[in-house]
Amino acid sequence: MTTFERFREQYEAKRLLQAALAEGPAHAYLFHGPAGVGKREIARAFARDLLATTRETHPDIYELDALGDMIRIDAIRELRRDLHMRPFEADRRVYLILSAQLMNDEAADALLKDLEEPPSYAVIVLVADTIGPIAETIRSRCQLVPFTRLSERAMRELLETRAPELAEEKRVAFARVSAGRLDRLARLLEPHAAARREMLLGQARAVYNERMFEPADAASALLTCTRQRGTEAKELEEVKVAGLELSAREAEQRVRRAQRGAEREELLALLEELASWYRDLVVVAVGAEGAVMHVDRIEVLRVDATPERLVRAGCAAEAVLETWRRLEEFNLAPQLALEALFVELARELGG
Repeated sequence: MTTFERFREQYEAKRLLQAALAEGPAHAYLFHGPAGVGKREIARAFARDLLATTRETHPDIYELDALGDMIRIDAIRELRRDLHMRPFEADRRVYLILSAQLMNDEAADALLKDLEEPPSYAVIVLVADTIGPIAETIRSRCQLVPFTRLSERAMRELLETRAPELAEEKRVAFARVSAGRLDRLARLLEPHAAARREMLLGQARAVYNERMFEPADAASALLTCTRQRGTEAKELEEVKVAGLELSAREAEQRVRRAQRGAEREELLALLEELASWYRDLVVVAVGAEGAVMHVDRIEVLRVDATPERLVRAGCAAEAVLETWRRLEEFNLAPQLALEALFVELARELGG
């Protein structure tokens, strides 16, 4: 088995990295693509193969991730000091910069100097969920390694292994709702996932089924889920940092970042599934049930997908996606953004 065979799909990324192992690596790489599709795991596997080791940790692998909401210049300066140290055990040193899209301008400028003239023994791997925030001057000095969302088939195969007890219709629904992201699939299998999903789909239907629907209550219900998810992530991160040699400030920042990141990701995931419910109303209304995402709710969808809702459901799905885009791009207050969204949904679909 080659190094990357255990990772599903990502054919172009694996081809490029396998060639690098066979022919010798470039001095810098930029792994880019959606969150939750395996970039970090493949980056770590690539680093271990470059050093010809199977150890999970190695003194010649340097890993940097954001503390707080960005990667600041101090963290890059520390990396640069390490960069000019000779390897400890191997012939190379490999530097993994995770969440590279979070580098601020000063940090990016500092890193650029070593991307232009890196030491001969160094390989720098940047891992980014989006390529847009990364300066062209940095991109041009890296070999780009693209990652994509996984196929429905790959997700279903994973579910057969991880959750063989799931009924077939539930397996198909989870594979589609996870939208090709491993982290979303794991989220759907968590202990509290079923309750969160019931809440979300209940609010999605309440918009058009309840005469006394309250947008503020619907927004609060979604935010309760995000806070629950954040608390779970916080507790997990506290266990992780307890075993690391970090200052109190660094430990606090890591825990806070894990909590905020989980809350934000949960909110975006909830909105994607909310949009997919209204999309499914359109799909069922036009007779294309084979494309339904919520296969395990097909009977409910058949009842709800009335002809008069066809156009309005499409507008509702677009309204949800627009809120998703604004929350992802701008620092909006979630409660107000969600309340405004549910007011718009009620106007489109209510009555």
